This record gives sequence, structure tokens and C-alpha cells, in this order.
Amino acid sequence: MRIAVTGREGQVAQSLKERGSSRPGVEIVLVGRPDLDLANPASVAPALEAARPDLVVSSAAYTAVDKAEDEPELAHAVNGAGAGAVAAAAHALGVPVIHLSTDYVFDGSKDGEYVETDPTGPIGVYGASKLAGEHAVAAANPRHAILRTAWVYSPFGNNFVRTMLRVAASRDELTVVADQHGNPTSALDIADAILHIAPQLTSGQDDVFGIFHLAGSGTTNWSGFARRIFEASRANGGPSAQVKDIPAADYPTKARRPANSRLSTAKFAQTFGWTAPDWQDSTDLVVRRLLA
Repeated sequence: MRIAVTGREGQVAQSLKERGSSRPGVEIVLVGRPDLDLANPASVAPALEAARPDLVVSSAAYTAVDKAEDEPELAHAVNGAGAGAVAAAAHALGVPVIHLSTDYVFDGSKDGEYVETDPTGPIGVYGASKLAGEHAVAAANPRHAILRTAWVYSPFGNNFVRTMLRVAASRDELTVVADQHGNPTSALDIADAILHIAPQLTSGQDDVFGIFHLAGSGTTNWSGFARRIFEASRANGGPSAQVKDIPAADYPTKARRPANSRLSTAKFAQTFGWTAPDWQDSTDLVVRRLLA
């Protein structure tokens, strides 16, 4: 199976490249700028056609949450129209599309885990642009699996785990937000999930398309996530720091974040027979790799 993945440097793209390399019969083709530029929809179809895929993974995105507040047109062009162009190109090639979305499509006011049928209501430009992308993908290609994920980290690129380890190398104590909750999710686990469901999406089944939540098993807050990172780092001879809980109000950002990003992954598990590992175990694995 030949899988074309949009974006070359993203955490999920790099994770798919690594995980796919050990799967017999799977070839991962990373397609990114300058050949494919989501801000230039006309570039999308030729780039994907040249990749000759059996399946397209739409992982490239505008991900600068705070900067999006100052660049709403660009965020919507990439995450909305750009995502739609990827799905349309896949449809023209006669192949399904997996599109990665986000917990930020919700406003965070629910008490408990979000399910796929809960009303959306993004509270920032980034979330609104990703929701626009969901709508564009669904309209452009009926054979779509939209995967909402959250709090993504990996051994690749910039992410919360890497930031905590870097800062702890020079500071003994860190203040971390404690009143925002969600599912830390390893991009390596996202890649494993995508490779698991790919055969089902390309088999001709009709009941495997739609919106799904895909996230690490279990939930925590940002300060709990940080503590686990430092616990794993200490166990492997790496840097660590004391964590002091603070409310989000004491760490102002340009874009508001949902207070509750917890996602229920029951639908994904029931449909595809796959559940992510506990977030603590996946965090430990990524910390060990970053320290190595």
C-alpha cells in the first residue's frame, strides 16, 4: 500500500515515515512544500497525483495557535481551503483520505469526555480554521476519516515534552497550568493507528468513514503531564524540575485554550479494534528517545 502524507517535517508525517518503514508492503511518500503548498490549492492535485497513492493522509496544517489570531486569513486558507483541496484531490484519484483535526473544535465547557456528536464551538481562530477544514474535507470526499486528536508530542519537531526537558536543564522549578485537562497523545501512536486502519479504509467497506476521536488513553492536566515527563527523565538520568501548579489566568496567551480537551475514543476502538496505549507509557517512551 502506497500512502501519501501531506507535509514533510510534521510530527505525524515523521512518525508515519518511521513506523511505515518497518511494515511490509507499506510505502510512505511524504509530499510537502514546494511541491505541495496548502496556501496554494492549485499545487495540491498535481503533487498528489504524482505520488500515485492508495490512501492520502492529510496531516499538514497551520498549527501556530497564538499566531493564528493575527493571521486568520492564512490559517483558514491552509486549514480550511487547503484541507478541502487535499480531500478533493484524493477523491479525484479514487482514494480515501484521512484528515487530522483537533480537540480545539470544542469550546471546552463540557463536564466529561467529548464524543464525536457533541456540538462544536471553537473559541479561537485555529480551532475555527480546523473546523472549517473538517467541513471542507467531508464535502469534498465521501470516503473520509476525520481524526480529532489532542496534545500531540513525539521525538520529532517542537512539542511540550521537548520544551519541558529543555527548560528543566536550566531551571529547578517551573510553573505549569493545572486547570486545563486533556489527553496527551504520542504522534507515534497516531501513526500506528493510521497504519492499522488503512487496510479497512481501502477495502471498500462503507462503515469506516466519518469523524473519530483518536487520542492517548487516559487524561491529565498540563502540570500532571509535566510531572510525568520529569519523572521519566529522572529515571533515565535526564533533567528534571519541581512543578508548581498555576491557573491558566496566570499564564495569558493570545488565543484562549479549551479548559476541557478530553476526548472519548470509544467510537474509534469499536469501529477499528484499536486503542492507544496509556499516555504515561507513551510519554516515557518519547522521553527516553529524546534523552538518547
